[in-house]
Amino acid sequence: MSSVEFKRKLYKRGSSFETTIPMPLLFALDKEKKYNVVFLFDSEANKWYIQFEDTSKKSIEDEVKKNA
Repeated sequence: MSSVEFKRKLYKRGSSFETTIPMPLLFALDKEKKYNVVFLFDSEANKWYIQFEDTSKKSIEDEVKKNA
């Protein structure tokens, strides 16, 4: 199995930090749509995962808030 590694700098912005998303991770996305980047942490594996959420689709959380 071959692996790919990306490194990005963290930038201080006000009281928080920012970084960029590497372009190869974005190739499968439709550039005409807008997305939220969702960071998921698996505490058992001690790993972070990234998901891209289409903002034009309603999320489950939006539906729950709407029906509450």
